[in-house]
Amino acid sequence: MDKHKGWINDINETQNVDVQFPIIADEDRKVSELYDFIHPNASATATVRSLLIIGPDKKVKLIITYPASTGRNFNEILRVVDSLQLTANYSVATPANWNEGEDVIVTPNIPTEEAKTRFPKGVKEIKPYLRYTPQPNK
Repeated sequence: MDKHKGWINDINETQNVDVQFPIIADEDRKVSELYDFIHPNASATATVRSLLIIGPDKKVKLIITYPASTGRNFNEILRVVDSLQLTANYSVATPANWNEGEDVIVTPNIPTEEAKTRFPKGVKEIKPYLRYTPQPNK
């Protein structure tokens, strides 16, 4: 585990970031093998580079496995966390390439008339199932 703390310090220093999320030390690879996170062509000593986001309900919300040759995209990870937090609290979904502060999609289970009441900033209907509204918590 001490290696991971040192690794976080190295990332923060060399990449000019501030990693604020837990990193699991799976030294005996039990978790990695249990969840099949080891790439079939990876060496026996290669680092497993799977990212899991687990919600407060203890359910996995996202899994991304990066090849050892590819660095993680912190901006994408933070974008997903923003989306997960927003969509957990409002009846909206985020479109592809969405970023914090941009319009979101009203979920299809809400009738348009109800959506207009629920989202007073406005609802723009593109298709009956595709309706945008400004991000409700901004």
